[in-house]
Amino acid sequence: MKTLTLALAALLLFAGASQAQQTPSQPALSPEARTQFVQVGQLLADPSNGVVLRNKTIVITGNQVVEIRDGFVGEGEIVDLRDRFVLPGLIDSHVHLTSQQSPTGRLDAVTRTDADRAMIGAGYARRTLMAGFTTVADLGGSNEAVFALRAGITRGDVVGPRVIASGSAVSVHGGHGDANGYRDDVLHLLSPESVCSGPDDCMRAVRTQVRSGADIIKITSTGGVLSNTAAGLGQQFTDAELAAIVEVAHRMGRQVTAHAHGADGINAFLRAGGDSIEHGTYLDADSIRLMRQSGAWLVPTLLAGDYVARVASGPDNFFTPAQTAKALEAGPRMLAMAGRAHDGGVRIAFGTDSGVSAHGDNAQEFALLVQAGLTPLEAIQAATVGAAEHLRISNEAGRIAPGMPADLIAVADDPLSNVTELERVIFVMKGGVIYRAE
Repeated sequence: MKTLTLALAALLLFAGASQAQQTPSQPALSPEARTQFVQVGQLLADPSNGVVLRNKTIVITGNQVVEIRDGFVGEGEIVDLRDRFVLPGLIDSHVHLTSQQSPTGRLDAVTRTDADRAMIGAGYARRTLMAGFTTVADLGGSNEAVFALRAGITRGDVVGPRVIASGSAVSVHGGHGDANGYRDDVLHLLSPESVCSGPDDCMRAVRTQVRSGADIIKITSTGGVLSNTAAGLGQQFTDAELAAIVEVAHRMGRQVTAHAHGADGINAFLRAGGDSIEHGTYLDADSIRLMRQSGAWLVPTLLAGDYVARVASGPDNFFTPAQTAKALEAGPRMLAMAGRAHDGGVRIAFGTDSGVSAHGDNAQEFALLVQAGLTPLEAIQAATVGAAEHLRISNEAGRIAPGMPADLIAVADDPLSNVTELERVIFVMKGGVIYRAE
């Protein structure tokens, strides 16, 4: 009995240590309590009002903004941005940091481990931060790889943006988000635990993702362009499944965002109480009405649509026939879709689906949003205060203000006059730490 008691005690001690390892502490990003004085020529501190301030000094202590003073002041550690345009760190509401589309993508799925994906993601995370994106939402990827990358960035082991992560998407068996296009025995190995059929099983999938560490639940309400199956772009979950997913996610304190192209899947998800739509290619008047009624957000991912259309129609197309047909169908429609949504008063949050297109090219989305009808200021708002509200982090990102984390970027010229200036970020600070300065 004594031996059994000691064994149980050792087991409990080991379990406690294991749990502690899975829940790492989150130290301040800038542990030194030093003060920096960032002298700024032009400052868009709060994009919600569009006011450009001139000749200001941002006072930063540790990882927080503590004051914005008039004039160029301060003694000691001075950061000279007097001839630069400064604005908050940008937010991309839809990325996939642990992968990137390429001709070897189908092979990579069966040769790369989760550890490989986390290491690859570290490189893409750094590239994303250097492009001026200090916060991202990673929506779909291996739980183990994505959550490990998120934790590594939080601890400071990895250089990258703050990550809000869904992990694996909740998807239907055989649909977008499940494994497709391999031998049956391989499919069973690749199919994630978040794939489900029926309301009860889909509630299980949501709860499993929350248990695994999901900050947000991402589902695939419709078919997708890059799933290797000719299953179309229409609704794939049943209405009952969608209702069950949204109900249980909300009960567990998680918002739900839906990959959705077809209007049937968009509208069914919105009627179920969903919080936001990713892509939205075929949204219609009912979609716009439902989004305005509920306040749901649209993340248009125009860069993804532009990218897949260019690849599918180009001489070096590496998509499968099923992917090619859907890319040529959906990609060219997305610009007009975003214009209709904007004209209809839908709230738009910036998101690129990077990992489809190349990581680090995220800011190319701004020009596409402007082509769709947004003003440069509205496009910037979508990537700052709008995305922060969408992701429910308005107290942590989207503005430069006392008490906020010191996340800010700089460009040489005014992006309100030429939004493509944001493709040429020359200064990046995240949490009071300077990662790029040219």
